[in-house]
Amino acid sequence: MTEFSNGMIEKIIKEIEHFAPVAEEEHIGRITAVGDGVVSIEGLDRAIMSEVISFDQTEGKKLKDALESQDVLYGLILNLEEDGVKAVVLGDTARLREGMLVKSTGRVLSIPVGDKIIGRVVDPLGDPIDGLGAVPGTEYRPIEREAYSVIERKSVSTPLQTGIKAIDSMIPIGRGQRELIIGDRFTGKTTIAIDTIIAQKHEPKETRPICIYVAIGQKESKTARIMAELREAGAMEYTIVVDAPASAPAALQFLAPFAGATIGEYFMDKGRDALVIYDDLSKQAVAYRQLSLLLRRPPGREAYPGDIFYLHSRLLERAAKLSDAKGGGSLTALPIIETQEGDVSAYIPTNVISITDGQIYLDAGLFNKGVRPAIDVGISVSRVGSAAQTKAMKSVAGTLRLSLAQFRELEAFVQFAQDLDPETAKRIDDGRRMVEVLKQGRGSPMPFEDQVVVLYAATNGYLNTVPIPRLREAEKKLLEYFDAQHKKIMDTIRTDKAINDGAKDLLNKALEQFMQTHPDLSK
Repeated sequence: MTEFSNGMIEKIIKEIEHFAPVAEEEHIGRITAVGDGVVSIEGLDRAIMSEVISFDQTEGKKLKDALESQDVLYGLILNLEEDGVKAVVLGDTARLREGMLVKSTGRVLSIPVGDKIIGRVVDPLGDPIDGLGAVPGTEYRPIEREAYSVIERKSVSTPLQTGIKAIDSMIPIGRGQRELIIGDRFTGKTTIAIDTIIAQKHEPKETRPICIYVAIGQKESKTARIMAELREAGAMEYTIVVDAPASAPAALQFLAPFAGATIGEYFMDKGRDALVIYDDLSKQAVAYRQLSLLLRRPPGREAYPGDIFYLHSRLLERAAKLSDAKGGGSLTALPIIETQEGDVSAYIPTNVISITDGQIYLDAGLFNKGVRPAIDVGISVSRVGSAAQTKAMKSVAGTLRLSLAQFRELEAFVQFAQDLDPETAKRIDDGRRMVEVLKQGRGSPMPFEDQVVVLYAATNGYLNTVPIPRLREAEKKLLEYFDAQHKKIMDTIRTDKAINDGAKDLLNKALEQFMQTHPDLSK
């Protein structure tokens, strides 16, 4: 650090005293009240919404200490009022007090983005918090921007493989889509999101999406466990983590999803694909409610600020599939919402359901029965639908969703019946078999071609002789068999993304051979 001589300090003091009287008052304000992460400021007549301000902490310090200190405290203007402005503090409020000077920076809040940030853990302001040093060679982008217009977009048509059989077959997600993951606490919402990130390692490197996981108000132990899981799976090489833990100020929890969207937009604008996961927006809503009430904004329905819908809509509208003229990049959003006792009709859930292009609803009852992932196909939907599915997946999963939804209703209807007619009994048995086939362990996403082979075998009756408790074992042996004996069929399905007549004949013969060589599975 530079050492200041007495002469230099006197010279600097004289220069400050000389220029201070002529400084424009509209660029300087003074704190009138401070508390709970929010400050009221008089002055700053030219302030703009979302502008960054800096707090002058030199007052009362020795000038030498102030000049040597590089620890600057910033705030973000969120209220423009007649007699001043109100701002949230992006740091420790205890360092501020009434009467302190506030200076305008003239810029809206921006964060660093770039390829060098891949594999890193950053806070909502873009500063690395993983102890690996600064991120070099980055550019700055505003944390909020207007979403692309309809003219600048095109239809979602490329699938985003989640590696989860139940989702890729029945509730397909496309690149550029917004698909809500919703359910009660401890029903596996985060697991689906993390498995989706891990599944991208099966994609070719040149088309693999860059994944951004935004942890909002989560325990730091949970985030650390997720990062360890991603590292173990080799997924951190294409993943960025934005962390605003429960211990972070409400302002940072409010900003974290916007930071994730900004980082994702950088890759989208470069013509690449990106996936951003907001875990979860319920906690962002709580943080925003806290800030809004401290800023004296009026509460709306259910004591939430009336503009909470605008908050989530302007965030999620930034997900898009861009037109070829704009580079053809995409940003896929998977927001997570936590419900209370399965109440999807509450204010925040209905808000986000109406904004997104579909939802994956996780049912606590199914979860407790051991169905993992606990997806309720009755109210889960993808509004993009089969447009985001390959021909191979369409051919094996065409009526799967409808038949499974009918099975759920039939199962509830006949649970107390003693005698069932043969047709009803068969439909119940087929439904239970399919539920078992669609079960999948945590952290084990499947490549697209593996899913197709398993679902083809199940829907075409090849596994009908296998007892239901042994279906998971049969699936494992089936994939091992194909990997060892019929790798060419798997390669054909992966490259063509369709099952043509030739591939279908080979597939049928291979499945018949498998059942003949594994008669023990039918016992």
